[in-house]
Amino acid sequence: MVGRKNEITELTRLFNSNESEFVAVYGRRRVGKTFLVRETFADRFAFHHTGLPNATKRQQLSHFRSSLATFGLAKAVPKNWFDAFASLREIISRSSLRRKVVFIDELPWMDTAKSDFLTALQAFWNEWASARKDVMLIVCGSAAAWMVKNLFRNRGGLHNRVTARIYLKPFTLGECEELAVERGLSMSRKDIAECYMALGGIPYYWRYLARGMSLAQNLDRICFAIDAPLRGEFNDLYASLFGNASSYKNVVEALGRKKAGMSRIELLDVLGIEATGRLSETLETLEASGFIRSYRSYGAKKKNTVYQLIDNFTLFHFRFLDTPPTDEHFWSVTIASPAQAVWRGLAFERLCLQHLPQIRRALGVGSVHVEAYGWVFRGNETYPKGVQIDLVLDRADNVVNICEMKYSANAFAIDKAYDEDLDRKTATFAGVTGIKKALHLTLVTTSGLLQNQYSSRVQSVVSLDELFG
Repeated sequence: MVGRKNEITELTRLFNSNESEFVAVYGRRRVGKTFLVRETFADRFAFHHTGLPNATKRQQLSHFRSSLATFGLAKAVPKNWFDAFASLREIISRSSLRRKVVFIDELPWMDTAKSDFLTALQAFWNEWASARKDVMLIVCGSAAAWMVKNLFRNRGGLHNRVTARIYLKPFTLGECEELAVERGLSMSRKDIAECYMALGGIPYYWRYLARGMSLAQNLDRICFAIDAPLRGEFNDLYASLFGNASSYKNVVEALGRKKAGMSRIELLDVLGIEATGRLSETLETLEASGFIRSYRSYGAKKKNTVYQLIDNFTLFHFRFLDTPPTDEHFWSVTIASPAQAVWRGLAFERLCLQHLPQIRRALGVGSVHVEAYGWVFRGNETYPKGVQIDLVLDRADNVVNICEMKYSANAFAIDKAYDEDLDRKTATFAGVTGIKKALHLTLVTTSGLLQNQYSSRVQSVVSLDELFG
């Protein structure tokens, strides 16, 4: 299996526990949750079941009965979920396995309207399974809103019953490189980075890449062809994750219009809605699912949180797929266009933000406490021109790194105009914040820094290769 070492270690630790464990594995659609659990336990389950999408209570119970029969319990379709879990108890009690691993996949789909599913699950765990020492209940779900609300923030019988949460993140650049090698794809690191900028680190999407084709040809085939498998993925993605998909899509569409993100107050104004707890819940769920990130501007109070859309595929969809081009070879024929160049610059900045641990290691501060911020300054009388800095690293060793992220086909060259812009940025930042720490200008770039009369301004350079570490 590519990657997932920490997750496998955690699942193994829980398997070897001397107590019953209730484990929730969650993450966005296509990230590999089911694959992780199946590969870790090699299908050595006391019971395994997968919920059905868009099914009635009766259909869910009938399907559950089929799973019961697969594991040796042939009975009529359960009348309700209490009967269904009673049959599950019987299967577990009969099992000769030392550790009874029960894997229920796509759990949120099983919770249909007025089904009492959650109440029955609560009774199964609280009154029976948790009292034993040998049950490992693993539940998975792509519907992050449901998982957060009903398992992690449950105020009823399932409050604090989940003993372990495993959030499955998208692959890093390094893991995507491993996947490409495993699949026999010949890709340069720039190809891998650009593919990541379009598709993110979602293993399922990467499995569409075909050998013997350039990256541009592959993106045409899987995103822009009439029958492209990812052409309608945006709507499917949000529908599968969130019960009220439209409200979540409205938020990400609003955030997608502003590169640096928006505060909650700005979002309320753009969306034209009243201030209620619903927006906070939506933002929390989107962040838990990895679609957005929250950050504070350097020096700002904690309540001044900014929310930024960070999901690569969502942003790629908004820019190129929302109104699909008619040319099936769109990516190949526009590869040198200004539109793609602008997209690469912005997407590379997101890629860097998604690889902060690698940037820290490259700077040699992996063991130093570091807080990451952005910084947006609108201007004042002393400093009339506004400044935006996408990444500020405030280090405990008395240094602050101002990070500039630049995508470049060749070694990046600082010219006179950019040198003056950097001078203005750093002077404004120092003057407005009153910073007392040493200020280091850091360049994160694809191909290094060209040495010239302006390059000495940069204190440190992080290359694309180091982001693969």
